[in-house]
Amino acid sequence: MSHYHAVVWLDHNEAHIMHISPEDVETSVVKPATPHRNLQRKRGSVSGSRQPEDQHFYHEVVEAMSGAKEVLIVGPGQAKLELIKHIHAHDPKVADQVVGVETVDHPSDAQVVAFARKYFAAKDRMLSQ
Repeated sequence: MSHYHAVVWLDHNEAHIMHISPEDVETSVVKPATPHRNLQRKRGSVSGSRQPEDQHFYHEVVEAMSGAKEVLIVGPGQAKLELIKHIHAHDPKVADQVVGVETVDHPSDAQVVAFARKYFAAKDRMLSQ
């Protein structure tokens, strides 16, 4: 894959990984092996503990990011932060490729790509000054 930038949009149900070049976008979708369940137990539950994150899902997302030199991670909830924690714990070399983490709701893939292109253009302008 010859794309320099990638953007990952994810929640706990799926991840859309888009490798971006000026002329092209390559998209892949990763879904967890088991359907999403509520990760937080209700208050007053007997155990009061959280369900474990699906580490295999995060491994697959990181694998799908390979080839990109700079990665922007976006999403609506906590999954993007869990991915960052996973990267720092299991794939520390990939952590240097992550240039930003942003909160976005549930846009279309085209909207995510437009957002990422604007983000990377602004980042590149700032670095060239």
